[in-house]
Amino acid sequence: MVTNFRKLGRPTGHRMAMLRTMVSQLIKHERIETTVAKAKEVRRLADRMVQLGKEGTELAKKRASSFVRGDDIVYKLFTEFAYRYKNRVGGYTRLLRTRIRQGDAAEMAYIEFIDHANELKQAKPAAPQPPERPPLDPWTKSRLSQKWATPK
Repeated sequence: MVTNFRKLGRPTGHRMAMLRTMVSQLIKHERIETTVAKAKEVRRLADRMVQLGKEGTELAKKRASSFVRGDDIVYKLFTEFAYRYKNRVGGYTRLLRTRIRQGDAAEMAYIEFIDHANELKQAKPAAPQPPERPPLDPWTKSRLSQKWATPK
């Protein structure tokens, strides 16, 4: 399921178990605090799980339940999150850097879902689309694309 990823200094089994648990806890609580590197990996997987929830097929339910831990989390994915993000194309999570951890000076961050109650930072409204420009005729377009040599 994961192709290019951060190793996070752990063997594969430990890393995947940790990421599965973190994604499940993120879906359950809708905000967790972790290191920036782990948060970036969790963001990829959590967005993929929300995408499966939006699909809503039986195959998508099987794939999601094979990754996240708990039937209540699968139910939340396929009901609440599917409805909340039905009009959003991507970018379901937000990463907010918070502090430097005292013991090992690791950079910490909150990762949270967008558009939920008590979010740390409000989502920006959608930017309006730029107005349509009329197409150029071929003569004008070719004249504008020509580059003239500078005189010596």
